[in-house]
Amino acid sequence: MPRPIWKGAISFGLVTIPVGLYSATEEKRPKFNQLRKSDGSRIRYRKVAEADGAEVASDEIVKGYEIDKGRYVVFDDDELQAALRSGTTGAVDVVQFVRDEEIDPIYYQKSYYLAPEKTGAKAYRILVQALDEKGMVGLARVAMRGREYPATLRTDGEVLVLETMFWPDEIREPAFEEIAEEVEVRPDEVKMAEMIIDNLTSPFDPAAWVDESRAAVEELARRKMEGEEIVTTEAPQPTGVVDLMEALKASVEATKAARKAG
Repeated sequence: MPRPIWKGAISFGLVTIPVGLYSATEEKRPKFNQLRKSDGSRIRYRKVAEADGAEVASDEIVKGYEIDKGRYVVFDDDELQAALRSGTTGAVDVVQFVRDEEIDPIYYQKSYYLAPEKTGAKAYRILVQALDEKGMVGLARVAMRGREYPATLRTDGEVLVLETMFWPDEIREPAFEEIAEEVEVRPDEVKMAEMIIDNLTSPFDPAAWVDESRAAVEELARRKMEGEEIVTTEAPQPTGVVDLMEALKASVEATKAARKAG
């Protein structure tokens, strides 16, 4: 059983449910270390002070908030925790309930599982069932790891999932000149695009999605370990500009054939 990252409580109305927070995901991208080319010696990173280049121990490092160029206000952990509205004990403070579709997915940041402590098991089950029956998610504030986040609280089977979110002012405005330009779009072109969408429409199956780039790196590492000669090939170059309508027609036929074969 993994250890919780954080312990706190779900709070809504006058109900408090003690919970533990667990990572719902793990990063599995290939991890590389930097080595010296001549002898394979590992390259290490050290924290040094700009003033004199001296290495700084972790217990000598404090947090500085830059208020002007080169001017900082220094905080310790206790001061930062005191600034958080949920305090140091931690709470998932549910402030309202909304329909899931009301929230743009761009706001979502990271997913966690919330598991109840023994004393909160019944209240936890009641909340799960109530959310399921109403088809709602909770909007909450949660303080952890030195900062406060907006978050959603939703169900996944019998488990509550906490998803931390970006604050609205952290979402960049999508201002692109190319999108603002006037472009003529013909109805038959849109119809072709819709046909491609129809041909590629199928239920989502997580098991069908495999990280092929990770598998390729692992296979390449195995071959190199066994002394196999690796022959590199040039990546295919992007083709030139093609007639859009012809490309749409070809895509319709290709996706139709793939759908029949599948």
